[in-house]
Amino acid sequence: MTSASDSTNEPANELFSEQFNPPVSKPTPWARRLMVVTWPAFLSACVLELLVFSMVDPLDLHLAGDAIGWTRQGVYTASFFVFWMVCMGSNALTAILAEKA
Repeated sequence: MTSASDSTNEPANELFSEQFNPPVSKPTPWARRLMVVTWPAFLSACVLELLVFSMVDPLDLHLAGDAIGWTRQGVYTASFFVFWMVCMGSNALTAILAEKA
């Protein structure tokens, strides 16, 4: 059983639906390849960061005999991005080789 107030709310419901559920387009092949490479690399870098810094104190790191002089957070951040880039390179190479096969 519908009431008169339900029929007056239909345009508002449609507006609400369009506002919060916009049409979703599929990612382009390039964007999909980028996601396939970067997301696993991100997860791998997270695990690598945890493993490395569970055994190494960032303040004990030395470069050419001198202490680096960075804060712990700076070392964590820089090393995470280095790990991420290395893992992305590995994943990209794997994606390229898998595409050719």
